[in-house]
Amino acid sequence: MAEDMVLIAGSANPELAEEISKKLDIALHPLEVKQFSDGEKYVRIGKSVRGTRVFVIQPTSPPTNDTLMELLLIIDALKRSSAKEINVVVPYFGYSRQDRKTLPREPISARVVANMIEMAGAHRVITFDLHADQIQGFFDIPVDNLETTLLFADFLLDKKKKDVVVVAPDVGGAKRARRLARELGAPIAIIDKRRMGHAEAEAINIIGEVEGKFAILIDDMIDTAGTISSAAEALKKAGAKEACIIATHALFSGDAIEKLDQDFISMVGVTNSVAIAKEKRFKKLEIISIAEILAGSIKKIYEGTSMGEFFEALQEKIEKKK
Repeated sequence: MAEDMVLIAGSANPELAEEISKKLDIALHPLEVKQFSDGEKYVRIGKSVRGTRVFVIQPTSPPTNDTLMELLLIIDALKRSSAKEINVVVPYFGYSRQDRKTLPREPISARVVANMIEMAGAHRVITFDLHADQIQGFFDIPVDNLETTLLFADFLLDKKKKDVVVVAPDVGGAKRARRLARELGAPIAIIDKRRMGHAEAEAINIIGEVEGKFAILIDDMIDTAGTISSAAEALKKAGAKEACIIATHALFSGDAIEKLDQDFISMVGVTNSVAIAKEKRFKKLEIISIAEILAGSIKKIYEGTSMGEFFEALQEKIEKKK
């Protein structure tokens, strides 16, 4: 890589940043992050970035408000330090669930966050599996919304499971389930649910055949695990022989671990888009790294070449495993 490329890691997920740094063979740029006694964030870029093309790695994961504010301050510091280009790598984009008004007098929070990132001085956003694809349209700068479908397909094919069915935990997740099912050569099923609140839902009906099958539940995130665990319970009642859960973002709030660590669920596969604390790691949890995809994407963006080449190589790898 050329000397004008700079890689900066915020405090939200330093392990992922280190992994990307090693794959790109670029040392992380020094960054000082502190917090005042009243909770205010302070950041300072450790060395000159004048005229450089910067990639900032900072998911806006819990504590969301803190990590988001830190990201905004890093972007502003880079802009005021005369960085030529500021690319923000936000593997998990917080507030993405609030992408539209569903009740009177609600905000569209995802749009507010998009505006803040753009106004702070970012030139590009790289993220993973946005909760709603239309959030890309909230920005007037380029947004690369990378998918984990091929990564998950590669991971699952190694498990060599038979009689597989890919299950969407709700109607909104059908498109995601269909993409994975296509890569695995498997049928899909959809769980019809009734939402009880912002983080809780009750499964009502299953559309599709799951009896006697190995069910793969796929979602973009696991927060309290209320929706996904009720979906697993519905699959059990419908006669599925076992289930595994695949999700991009592992927030694991509240008693999520207890809900996920049930006998019927054989495995929970998540990415490292969010840093997962040791106390939230359990025996059935498998962490799939997105570092290679992010490193490859950063390299392609820097070179100004198509990212399609990278994903085509991954697609060929999957085809050989089928």
